[in-house]
Amino acid sequence: MLMYLALKGSGSDQGLSSAFVWNCSVPEPSNQIYDAIVVGGGHNGLTAAAYLARAGLRTLVVERREMVGGCCVTEEIAPGCRASTTSYIASMLRPEVIQELRLAEFGLRMIPCDPAIQVPFPDGHVLPWWAERERARAEFRRVCPRDADRFVQIDEQLKKLARYLQPFFMEPPPEINASAAGWADLLRVGRRFRGISSAEVAQLVSFLTGSLGEFLDHNYRSEKIKTMFLANNVYGKHGGPYQPGTAIGLLFHLLSGGEHELQGFSGHVIGGMGAITQALAAAGRKMGVEIRTSSPVAQIEARQGEARGVVLEDGSEIRGRMVLSNADPKRTFLQMLPASELPGDFLEAVRGIKMDGPCAKVNFVLAEEPRFTGTPASHTPLERTFYTLVPSLEFAERCYDIAKYGEIPEELWVDCVVSSNADDSLAPAGKHILTCFVQYVPYRLRRQADCGASWDEQRDVLGERVVRKIGEYAPNVPESILAMQVLTPLDLERTYGLTEGNIFHGDLRLEQLFFMRPVAGWSQYRTPIEGLYLCGAGAHPGGGVTGAPGRNAAHQALRDWKKGRFKRAKR
Repeated sequence: MLMYLALKGSGSDQGLSSAFVWNCSVPEPSNQIYDAIVVGGGHNGLTAAAYLARAGLRTLVVERREMVGGCCVTEEIAPGCRASTTSYIASMLRPEVIQELRLAEFGLRMIPCDPAIQVPFPDGHVLPWWAERERARAEFRRVCPRDADRFVQIDEQLKKLARYLQPFFMEPPPEINASAAGWADLLRVGRRFRGISSAEVAQLVSFLTGSLGEFLDHNYRSEKIKTMFLANNVYGKHGGPYQPGTAIGLLFHLLSGGEHELQGFSGHVIGGMGAITQALAAAGRKMGVEIRTSSPVAQIEARQGEARGVVLEDGSEIRGRMVLSNADPKRTFLQMLPASELPGDFLEAVRGIKMDGPCAKVNFVLAEEPRFTGTPASHTPLERTFYTLVPSLEFAERCYDIAKYGEIPEELWVDCVVSSNADDSLAPAGKHILTCFVQYVPYRLRRQADCGASWDEQRDVLGERVVRKIGEYAPNVPESILAMQVLTPLDLERTYGLTEGNIFHGDLRLEQLFFMRPVAGWSQYRTPIEGLYLCGAGAHPGGGVTGAPGRNAAHQALRDWKKGRFKRAKR
């Protein structure tokens, strides 16, 4: 019998595994002052808290849900069956965070995705992208020898360009102004590009501004090879593959990741993605971080331009010398702070941040393993784990064109991860976990403005279309579904606190990256409120489970702490 799960609001987090729930501690006396309060226990908030506590600051994390993790969680979606309900692959988790916080000692274990991705096509052919380059080249040669050789050349070029960008990931963007600090920042940036050739500068500009589709059309002939590259890019952002700015994903996915700092690393996390945040929480607690769950923040208290602490929804006031918000910029500045405390031009810029998330998530419990047509019988369970259902660039572009007008496309782009093939602890013997990332879908449905269809009414439609798409490539799936959880963009907002359902806390587009993130003039984690910092994905370098914004924001706050901007709290 099919069990259909739908999260319809903040009170619908049922069936969570007790192993992933942290009980709220007894409130501290009202006269206690923390050195730092972190709003939100997602992976960046936990990362920031651990670094602050490691430096000796008395640090508190307050989390609205019954569990830590934010969108990096493992949750029970049916009795005994756990899934990475939101984020699902660890591709860019920073090696610095893993090593400096010693996450392996707290249970973090990742195994590489190999193939890193594979694309089934309507003709029954499955094209894998193996992690070892020569093996990938041999696979591509079966499709197009010329493209296989070109792949090696381009891979070298892309990895070299990515290495130029690598240092910027783990430091604040430059201040763009005429001050001494601004000139020093520009000099720092210039040094990062020492030795770069004029041709490489042109390539870098092209990747920052150009489209993925045009790049692929220029360099490759085979539509299948082009689709393979498409399948590993353009995740979670607005725009089809022919939209300007979509080529940058080719470089972002070649930044080093994982414990061994491998370029282009992607991995399955044993225990699901929640094992990352459980390790971060455990590391932080060992360093002295206090974590309170079921403690939603109603307001960040600010007076006379200074952060003073937070007020919880139950009216409890918690005082702190500094506050770091892991919430997205719109939630932080438009909902948690009184407008009177912020400059008008800053508020206007925050209101203009492009959010409007284009993604959804559908998670399944199956009675049998999905059998994707064309998968070789010799493949191991790990090699039968990751499939992307997007048959062509034209398909993806058309899908986005439909979604941008507020409609749910009949044909969807679906990423499929048979996570129980990588980790059989996620489900009892004989059952399988299939987690699916869906793109493109609209946050705002076209008829919603006319009091017509809403996501609560259209959830079943989305689920049915995802099942139908999977069934085209894995015909045994529709009849093997035991439970299904559909998370619409609206569910991502209501349950996980993502404004407009945007998984990156703001679209990853050129005008919202680097020194423009979250808004121009405020890219270095500080905010117009003294002692308030932004530490989530809405800050540089952006989204993905990286830990970079949390680490960078914590270091920025610690620099200010050492300069004597805050008085140390009494212990």
